[in-house]
Amino acid sequence: MSRHPSVPSDGYGIRSARPTESGAVATLLARAFAEDPVMVWMVPAAGREARIARYFRLAQRQQRPRAGAVRVAATGDGRLLAAALWSGPGCWKTSAVRELAALAPYARVFGLRGVPRAGEVQNTLHEAHPDTPHWYLPVVGTECGLQGMGVGSALLRQQLAECDRLGQPAYLESSNITNIPFYEALGFRVTGEIRLPGGGPTVWPMWRG
Repeated sequence: MSRHPSVPSDGYGIRSARPTESGAVATLLARAFAEDPVMVWMVPAAGREARIARYFRLAQRQQRPRAGAVRVAATGDGRLLAAALWSGPGCWKTSAVRELAALAPYARVFGLRGVPRAGEVQNTLHEAHPDTPHWYLPVVGTECGLQGMGVGSALLRQQLAECDRLGQPAYLESSNITNIPFYEALGFRVTGEIRLPGGGPTVWPMWRG
C-alpha cells in the first residue's frame, strides 16, 4: 500500500477553513514549506517544522479578520488536501497593533536573534508590494504527495475566477523558482526579482492582471 496520500475517488470541495481547523491547516502548510528556501534560511534548524507550523498558526490569526481569508480543499469527511491565505484589495497589510502583539510569537518561531531579520524581510517585501488594489496570495500549500494532481490549482482557481468576474488583479511572491511555472499556468507573470537582505534567497513577485 502507498505511504503517500491520494486524491479521494469521491472528490473534494473548496471552502473557507473553520476556526477549529487552524491547527490542521498549520500542520499541512508546515509540511508543504519544510524545504522552502526562505523558510529554511529564516527558521532555525532545531524543531524547524514545529516552528513553521507555529508561524502558520500566527499567519492565520492575522488573516482571520478578513472574511474567507483562509481557504481549503477538503474532503467531505474533513481531510484537508491544500490550504491558501488570501487578502482582498486594500487589506493585505497587517495593522501595527497586530504586528506588535505578534512579536512574542514571532520570537518563538525565528528565535530572538532571528526576529530582526524577519522584520527586515517583511519590510523588503512590503516596499516591493504593488500600490494598485489587488488580491494578495501570501501562502498556498498542498499536502505532501498531492503536488501535481491539480488540488492546489483547483483551490486557487476559485478565487481567481472571482477576480476575473470583478475585473481585479492578483499578486503573490514565489519563494521557490520551481513553482513559477505552476503560477504561470494560472495566469501570473514574473515582474522582477526581490533579493532578501542579509544574503537571503531571491523571491519572484508575480502579477495577474
